Amino acid sequence: MLDSNDCILSLDSLFFEKPIVHKKPLHQEPSPWQLEAPPSLAHIPATQDMQEEAESLSTLYVRFRSVFNEFPFFNYVQSKALDDVLYTSKNFVACAPTGSGKTVLFELAIIRLLMETPEPWKDVKAVYAPIKALCSQCFESWKKKFGPLGLNCKELTGDTEIDDFFEIQDSHIILTTPEKWDSMTRKWKDNCLLQLVRLFLIDEVHVVKDTTRGATLEVVVSRMKAVHTYRTSQNPEAGLSMRFVAASATIPNISDIADWLSNEGVQATYLDMDESHRPVKLRKVVLGFPCSPNQTEFKFDLSLNYKMANIIQTYSDQKPALVFCSTRKGAQQSAAVLAKDARFIMSIDHKQLMKNANSILDTKLRLMMLGVGYHHAGVALSDRKLIEEAFTLGDLPVLTTRTLAMGVNLPAHLVVIKSTMQYVSGSCEEYSEADLLQMIGRAGRPQFDTSATAVIMTKIQTRDKYMQLMNGAEIIESSLHSHLVEHLNAEIVLQTISDVNMALDWIRSTFLYIRALKNPTHYLCLKNLNSLSSIGLIDMDEDINIKPTAGRLMARYCVAFDTMKQFSEVAGTENLSDLIELVSKSREFSDIQLRMNEKRPLNTLNRDKNRVTIFPIEGKIKTSEMKVNLIQAQLGSISIQEFGLTQDTAKIFRNGMRISRLSEFLTQRSKTGFSAVLNSLILAKCFRAKLWENSPYVSKQLDKITAMVNSGLTTFSKIEQTNGRELELILNRHPPFGNQIRESVIHLPKYEVTLEQLPGYSGATAEIMVRVNLKNQAQLLSKRTARDHHYVSLIIGDSDNTVVFLQKLDFMLLKCGSWSKKIDVAKASKGEEISVNLISSEYGLDIQQKFTVHY
Repeated sequence: MLDSNDCILSLDSLFFEKPIVHKKPLHQEPSPWQLEAPPSLAHIPATQDMQEEAESLSTLYVRFRSVFNEFPFFNYVQSKALDDVLYTSKNFVACAPTGSGKTVLFELAIIRLLMETPEPWKDVKAVYAPIKALCSQCFESWKKKFGPLGLNCKELTGDTEIDDFFEIQDSHIILTTPEKWDSMTRKWKDNCLLQLVRLFLIDEVHVVKDTTRGATLEVVVSRMKAVHTYRTSQNPEAGLSMRFVAASATIPNISDIADWLSNEGVQATYLDMDESHRPVKLRKVVLGFPCSPNQTEFKFDLSLNYKMANIIQTYSDQKPALVFCSTRKGAQQSAAVLAKDARFIMSIDHKQLMKNANSILDTKLRLMMLGVGYHHAGVALSDRKLIEEAFTLGDLPVLTTRTLAMGVNLPAHLVVIKSTMQYVSGSCEEYSEADLLQMIGRAGRPQFDTSATAVIMTKIQTRDKYMQLMNGAEIIESSLHSHLVEHLNAEIVLQTISDVNMALDWIRSTFLYIRALKNPTHYLCLKNLNSLSSIGLIDMDEDINIKPTAGRLMARYCVAFDTMKQFSEVAGTENLSDLIELVSKSREFSDIQLRMNEKRPLNTLNRDKNRVTIFPIEGKIKTSEMKVNLIQAQLGSISIQEFGLTQDTAKIFRNGMRISRLSEFLTQRSKTGFSAVLNSLILAKCFRAKLWENSPYVSKQLDKITAMVNSGLTTFSKIEQTNGRELELILNRHPPFGNQIRESVIHLPKYEVTLEQLPGYSGATAEIMVRVNLKNQAQLLSKRTARDHHYVSLIIGDSDNTVVFLQKLDFMLLKCGSWSKKIDVAKASKGEEISVNLISSEYGLDIQQKFTVHY
């Protein structure tokens, strides 16, 4: 058998000649592999029609050649996968070492889709779902490769935006993360664009075992299967397919992944390649260092700095070395220590290094003259480019970088991972396997090296664990069972599941089902339907039919089951302080950590004499829940100076806004008391506005305006009554800015609520006519400041804490100018006064008044 380095296919001599018609399944034992000249068209055993098709494909091949213009040959792994990826439409899984060029297989799959689809390729949609670090890198590459073919690439990451569907309307290749695609496809039946997807590419599919990301990836794949099933049932004549192509690092049970990605009746093929087929042979070294029980992660990480010089000199072979650190500061510290410990000038041109160092803007980076540099997002762009260029050309022997920079393609002969722990939200946690493999994948420069080395520096206690991981000996298990309740609810809301039998079918489409059959002791008993039903999120009848109820809110706002359960236990008497405490205990904030350096500023906020913190916490700040609770300071418009706190504040508000919308959940529960419902509506508005409901900083809600508190303009009515020229003096702006501000306030909705008791007295019930008038309707029809989705909630409660009436008023009120309703008010045992509240969804426009009912 030939050496793997010799088993490569020329793109010119093989790939772009006539295709071979008959193929052998890749999972069968292959015969000794030999390179042969491609047969001519006349020798291919095919009909005349197939010959004509081959001619047209041959024409297309020339067109696609530009996609692979970076190299003249496919490597061994790519060559072995070529038949199944390009010449069939079967689902396919490639298991190969990191750095073996698996991305090319995705590009071949895209070309296969284009070959199957007649031009113009208007409705061609392919989705690539890698880990986030790979998204930007692949987006830039594919934009250059597929752009000349007329394909538009779109990168979608981060939180869901309302215009995401508009963005992908004209896109052919969508690069996103499983988490983002999960949020976008939760309404796939309402969007025909999502139903056009015919190719789903999964990079790093072994992430399915990850405790945080894995369940989402698994559910997204099952949902795409459901999309295909629905599409086929609606239009069976169209013959549209849904193809899955996945790539994985070396794992022992790749056949399970192939079983999971198989279609009904059509088994997915797979390619299983071990480390011996890596283009650049990789030596993996795991070094364990002693760490005493009383030594902190920070001190252990710091101690590793002084061991790296010896490691680099031992394993680098006088070639470039890349050191991954967990933080920006760690990258700089490591570089400084290495520069003192050893001079890595070696055999390079010292003058070129001096020239690069003198061009650097950051004086700290002048240590480049000693052969060491650092690289992270905090370095100026011009300096980063100089560093990258110097390292890529081999002028810079050693580069330290933060792990978040792993999306930057900087290959090296030696990769060192300094510590297997990283700092996330102030706490230490281990790198995920996907992150480690991405870092290790930087080892080896195909154009320069035939071998490379990756060194992992970890504690002696975890050395064996990482040895096993590096050898690919760990069986991949599903993590869906730990998040099944949330995802099951989402599918019920989507109507993917409407009865127990459909729920079982959905389970069978998951990787969880594949692995549970083989390793049932690993998974817990699945009683999640009963869990959802127990707190009223779904209804189940005797005929085992399932209907979503409040679970719609849980799915819409992506709220955890534990949080929903917590809200289901609301007593009904909760005030605003109680609800803030309830929100701060939500599972969504479980990863918010209380750092040591944050305790002093948080305690200062808690004891603020100006009572910015409206509901101070008793005692000192000791827990992360207390930290989340003190986000009240942001609602009070107090500037937070601590950088880490500022970042956490943004995250808390994003999650808090979703959780606060569970006020709708409380309104749907008949037993919830008036106080809890009213205060939940107020809290939801506070989160949207990022202000307390009676805040004097109301002007911050107007576009491009800072607060006018110091000038006494603490309400919208005071701003409206102020002359435009005076507003310009206050804000130090030029005309007509003052008039524009007044116009913004004038075109906010102004409401009036009136109640009238109708004749006909009764000892138990009274009839009340409620009217809501929009006083400036005429002005708002021509122009309005409030957004289209702005609404008000009318809520009326009695002295027994019972919700008498609740109504949401939106566009209907703007159209008609007034709204009225006759309601029956039962006599309360504790008094005859009722509380009438009109709560704006966003602005400080609330009306609160009392009305006495006569019986």
